[in-house]
Amino acid sequence: MVERGLEEFFESFLRRESVFFDKKVLQSTYTPETILHREEQTKQIANILAPALKTEKPSNIFIYGKTGTGKTLTVRHTTQKLMEIATKENIPLRVLYINCKLKRSADTEYRLIAQLARELGKSIPPTGLPTEEVYKTFFKALNKQKQNHVLILDEIDQLVIKTGDNVLYNLTRINEETESQVSIIGISNDITFVDGLDPRVKSSLSEEEIIFPPYNALQIQSILKQRTEFAFNNGVLEQGVTEKCAAYAARDHGDARRALELLRVAGEVADRKNSKKVTIEHIDEAEEKIDRDRIIEVVSTQPKQYKLVLYAIISLQPGRKNNIFTGEVYDIYKSLCKKTNTSILTQRRVSDIISEFDMLGVVNAKVISKGRYGRTRDISLEIPEGTFPKIKNILEESINI
Repeated sequence: MVERGLEEFFESFLRRESVFFDKKVLQSTYTPETILHREEQTKQIANILAPALKTEKPSNIFIYGKTGTGKTLTVRHTTQKLMEIATKENIPLRVLYINCKLKRSADTEYRLIAQLARELGKSIPPTGLPTEEVYKTFFKALNKQKQNHVLILDEIDQLVIKTGDNVLYNLTRINEETESQVSIIGISNDITFVDGLDPRVKSSLSEEEIIFPPYNALQIQSILKQRTEFAFNNGVLEQGVTEKCAAYAARDHGDARRALELLRVAGEVADRKNSKKVTIEHIDEAEEKIDRDRIIEVVSTQPKQYKLVLYAIISLQPGRKNNIFTGEVYDIYKSLCKKTNTSILTQRRVSDIISEFDMLGVVNAKVISKGRYGRTRDISLEIPEGTFPKIKNILEESINI
């Protein structure tokens, strides 16, 4: 009986009209033909990379700005156009792209260099070789190519968090070791990221710096209008829907990616309800769902040490909206480490982890001065109330409390 019910559901789903014309247009991986409101940054990147068309080595570029400000989109669009000309004119040039947030390609120095060597056609096992041997294979592949390479390291700060800045030092010195020329484009959401780097790496990586400011509400509206023309069927968006998405994203540091995600999820909600229109109510429902899912995903994918730190903050939260300080969190964290037989990190490292949670929007951690007693953080949780029990449960299960 249940089987027949499922068959009927899927059959009716196939016949049902969707609000979408092409949902892919709302995904972050989609590159539109025209990148709106990033003309100046596109021109800057193009000017820096253009010498590669004359087989000269372009400067390294460090690009930073908050999430959803079009950094990756602009870089990929510009390098794609660069490669089209290089291919047409038979100019030896290659663009390599690595997302440093992905575990399989950039969570260790070995994996990153192995992934780069694979991009150049070398077969390297996922583990097992000395890192020095992997570098040799990569350099050999570069020497054989004898051409310019543009290496895009997206979310480069994540690479340094995982591996330290030694790998960046080695990458910025590649040109001393090979006949091929390699230019690095580092992309980061963390504006202060370069400040913590080894001075030699900092000066080499930041030969050119480009800042991407947040979009304002009107700019996000025009980006949404550009995408909705191709993403949705005619007349399905209720009046005020794109404006609401734009206002939501402008409030969230001008994050256009969040606005596009909100619009996509609202369309999916409308489809599931068999609605012919995407309404303001669907936007509200989508916003709640995105916030809930994002926090759960962020927390679930953290390493054990991060989960212990977050559990320490959660343990202090009941009845307190703020005035949770780093020292208190560290005391509880140490006791949790002893209970779970986990090695104890330094207070400075725990403070760095709290900063990362702040950047991810899980906590709000304001740095405050305590005069001659130094500085601390005033910490409060940013987890939606309805999600709190589920987050607590996820943490307790994974750290065996």
